[in-house]
Amino acid sequence: MPNTPRNINLTQVHEWTAGQRTTKSDYLAVEEPLEIRIGDQPISVAMRTPGHDRELAAGFLFTEGLIQRASDIESLESIASEDASSNRSNVIVATLKPESAPDLDRLRRHFFASSSCGICGKASIDAVRNRTLAAPNPNFRLSTDTLTRLPEALRESQEVFDRTGGLHGVALFDVQGHLLIAREDIGRHNAVDKVIGWALLENRVPLSDVALLVSGRGGFEIVQKAIAAGIPVVACVSAPSSLAVQLSREMRQTLVGFLRGNRFVIYSGEERIVEGPQQSQENS
Repeated sequence: MPNTPRNINLTQVHEWTAGQRTTKSDYLAVEEPLEIRIGDQPISVAMRTPGHDRELAAGFLFTEGLIQRASDIESLESIASEDASSNRSNVIVATLKPESAPDLDRLRRHFFASSSCGICGKASIDAVRNRTLAAPNPNFRLSTDTLTRLPEALRESQEVFDRTGGLHGVALFDVQGHLLIAREDIGRHNAVDKVIGWALLENRVPLSDVALLVSGRGGFEIVQKAIAAGIPVVACVSAPSSLAVQLSREMRQTLVGFLRGNRFVIYSGEERIVEGPQQSQENS
């Protein structure tokens, strides 16, 4: 049987403070590869923090457009790595319904990792546009009082971050600011896939009446994944990227940055953020 995934390692370090060196134990956030397969076909390798791997795989398949709904998945099986030096569960095998399986011979996913690429922005936006994703729920409203409480609630849920200081946190909140789910990962886009994968496997997609909070910056891939899941409000503690802002404006999604204390900046969809306490509402 594969080992239970671990997300924290203990190591010895030398700490230098005011001219004094001490030896101490320190916690590290674990980073390991997770290979996602459809059948026997490798699709992606994600450098992630072990834990909630089935959610990560389900979220990845959904947000990247390889499946359209939870019922497309027949099974998600965690198996041991083929690396002889490790028996950890570092492979997820997805079995899809025959009518839902993508054409793997034509499947070509391009990762736009560098903002210096001159065609990446247009190609990325076009790729999302070609998926004919719908704009998120236009009737969702979130109060400023609720919005400014979200970072503290996320921070309180980050158990691994408290011990390592090295993980991103992502959470879903309902309209009243109640925490629905929080996940941590060394990659913020992995954490987003984990929370969306959780919602998918719980048959809660589309997420038309929630807000997504990211502990760091808001990049294009986070906005794209949130749009795929139907999330109307995305907030990040740090800055969004230019391409994230462009996509959120085109898709009429609300994007909030620099959410710290009583301050935040709205980059798109300002009509969904209303002043004062949260009012009851009907979302359609």
